[in-house]
Amino acid sequence: MFHKLLIANRGEIAVRIERACAEMGIRSVAVYTDPDRFALHVKRADEAYFIGDAPLAGYLDARRLVDLACETGCDAIHPGYGFLAESADFAALCAEAGIAFIGPDAKVIARMTDKVRSRRLMQDAGIPVTPGTLTELSSLDEALVQAEDIGYPVMLKAVAGGGGRGIRRCESAEQLGKIWEWVVAEAGSHFGSEAVFLEKCIVDAQHIEVQVLADRHGGVIHLFERDCSIQRHNRKLLEIAPCPRLTPEQRAYVGMLAMRAAQVVGYENAGTVEFLVRGNEIYFMEMNTRIQVEHTVTEAVTGVDIVCEQIRIAAGHKLSFRQEDIRHHGYALQFRINAEDPRNDFLPSFGRITRYYAPGGPGVRTDTAIYTGYQIPPYFGVLCLKLIVWGMTWEETLNRGIRALNDMRLQGIKTNAALFEAILRHPDFRSGNFDTGFVASRPELLNYSAKRNPEEVALAIAAAIAAHAGL
Repeated sequence: MFHKLLIANRGEIAVRIERACAEMGIRSVAVYTDPDRFALHVKRADEAYFIGDAPLAGYLDARRLVDLACETGCDAIHPGYGFLAESADFAALCAEAGIAFIGPDAKVIARMTDKVRSRRLMQDAGIPVTPGTLTELSSLDEALVQAEDIGYPVMLKAVAGGGGRGIRRCESAEQLGKIWEWVVAEAGSHFGSEAVFLEKCIVDAQHIEVQVLADRHGGVIHLFERDCSIQRHNRKLLEIAPCPRLTPEQRAYVGMLAMRAAQVVGYENAGTVEFLVRGNEIYFMEMNTRIQVEHTVTEAVTGVDIVCEQIRIAAGHKLSFRQEDIRHHGYALQFRINAEDPRNDFLPSFGRITRYYAPGGPGVRTDTAIYTGYQIPPYFGVLCLKLIVWGMTWEETLNRGIRALNDMRLQGIKTNAALFEAILRHPDFRSGNFDTGFVASRPELLNYSAKRNPEEVALAIAAAIAAHAGL
C-alpha cells in the first residue's frame, strides 16, 4: 500500500480523500493557494504546501504538482474531481515520475474525455448511443445540415466538455445560428478546444449514471445506478440512488452496458457511465474517468467505500468485491447545498459563514470543508456542502431529507436549501414522476417561504440589542 499521497485538489473532496487516507494508514499531503490558507483541507492534512498566490493557477499546474509529490516523498496522487482530474497529460506526467495516479491510464482518459471518440467506440461495441454526429463539426453550415438530419431539438456540445459547460439546447436553425459562436467560444475558454458536436435532445428523459470499478487484473463490477435528473441548466442539483423508476430488467441492462463500456476501453479504477433513459429507450452519453461529486449516495446504499477502493486498485490490488457480493439497500439522496440565491436567478452568494451547524441523526451524512467563520472565496464555485440522507424506503428517505434540511443551520450567506425542501414536498417528486425538465417546468418551486425559526429570530434580536447598546 502507498506510504504518502498528495491530494491535487481542495475543499470537500480533499477532506474526503484525507479521511480515506487516515483509515488506510496513508499520510496525506494537501496543497493550497492563497485564498485557501485557512481552508479545512489544509488543517486536516498530515502535511500541507503552498503552491502560489493566484487562486487557480497552482491547482492547474500539473508539472509543479508532480514535482512537489516527488520532493515530499509521495508515491501516489489523487486528483479528486475538477481541476486536473480528467487530464491525460497529468496522468502521463505521474507515470513518467513513477508516481501512481489514482485513476485510469492516460490513454484511456484521452479516449473517453473526447466525447465524439467515445461515442464511436461505444457504437462499435454495440452500445446504443444518443443519435447525433460521430465527428467534430467543421462549421455552422455543417451543423445546420446535420441538425436537420437529426431533427430538432438538438444539443450543441463541446467535445471536451463537462460539468454543464459548453452545452446548449437548440430548438431551431435560427437558435442554432445564434448560439454557435457562444458555445464554440466557451468550449475553447474552459476546455482548451473549440471542437463541438451535435446530439439529439432526448426530451422528458431521465439522466441515469452507473458507477463502475475495475482493476488491472480484469475484474469489473458495477455498483448500480444513480438518478441525476434534478438539474438546472444541465448542472446537477440533487442525486438519488438507486433510481426509483427503473425496473429490475432496466437496472440489470444499464449495469451490463456500463461494465461492457469499461471492458471495451480497458478501464481501471473508478468511473461513471452516463445514460439517458426514456421509457424503454436507453442511450449512452459519456463516461467520466474520475470520482463523481455524487459518489456518496452509492456508498450509502451499497456500503462500498469508493475512495478507499480507488486507492487499493491504484496500488495494484484486486477488487475487494465480486458482482454477486454487491447489493443495494434502501434509498439515498444527496443535496448540493450551494452558496446561491435561487429566487434571484441563482446568483452566487459568497461571503463569511457566521454560523454553521451540521444536521445529524440516523441516516444523515455531511461532506464539507466549511465551518463557522469560514470565508467562501469567489474563485472555486458555489458548493458549500453535500448533505446525504439514507432511508429504508423512498418515503422515509424523503421525510428524513426534509428533517435534515430543517436541522441544518448555515447563516451569513444565501443557499438553495429551501428549494430542496420544496422539491421533496412536491407531489410529482414524491411519486417518482420526474425527469431532466423537472425544475425548469415547475417555477412554483421557487415560491418557497423564507421562513426563520424562533432561534434565529432570537439571535437577530439579541444582535440588534447588542449593537444598539454598543456592546
